[in-house]
Amino acid sequence: MVESVIEFYDGLAEDYHLIFHDWDTAISRQSEALSKMIRSKLVEPLKEVSILDCSCGIGTQAIGLAKKGFKVTATDLSPVSVARAQKEAESFGVALLFGVADFRSLEKEIPGVFDVVLSADNAIPHLLTDEDLALAARNLYAKLNNGGVLLLTIRNYDELVKEKQKATVPHVFDEGRRIVFQVWDWEKDTLVYTTNHFIMQKIGGEWTTKQSKTKYRAILREELNRCLSAVGFVDIEWHMPTESGFYQPIVTARK
Repeated sequence: MVESVIEFYDGLAEDYHLIFHDWDTAISRQSEALSKMIRSKLVEPLKEVSILDCSCGIGTQAIGLAKKGFKVTATDLSPVSVARAQKEAESFGVALLFGVADFRSLEKEIPGVFDVVLSADNAIPHLLTDEDLALAARNLYAKLNNGGVLLLTIRNYDELVKEKQKATVPHVFDEGRRIVFQVWDWEKDTLVYTTNHFIMQKIGGEWTTKQSKTKYRAILREELNRCLSAVGFVDIEWHMPTESGFYQPIVTARK
């Protein structure tokens, strides 16, 4: 799992902003929704809230939350993504701590504990086995203060697995000069699929196509609930986009 996921995100890091209509706007919108969710789940209002974003990518959520006044530590499995996130944070004028870490070994790799541990953008479903999922859950639990809040966002797999969706709807940007979409190849009799990610751009009158691929496991809500409960999480709740304003379902839990 590790090598393929690192290769996927290392290769995508330079162009990751292109999957959004406007990355700056996405940063603002996502941080607004996540900030409200975090504040609503904290037991007591805190002057300074510490957040570990353990799948930070190029910084979409981490930068936005830092702009909102949170104290953010941002880590990711992909060193190339982390390097870009550092540069982007500087350009946005926010101070974050950065590191390269696997969320299955956060307890060893990242010092300290946090008020909030966050993993957004469907990162958790890269864990293809029950063993890896349980290991990650134990590490997420270990990095939280007592009473701290876990916040994960993943695709709505309870709906997607009903017909095993084959592709995403193409997103057309820049007046038709940029097209982003995915094709999903499901493994027979499993809930594991390979995502083939395409970014097409018309540059200088010629079309270019960048294709990347990685595997995901379609984790159902009840599966994730059981896993989180087994390692000690309580108050497990799901929040759908119509409620939260975030583009993916969010699960919250408390240590």
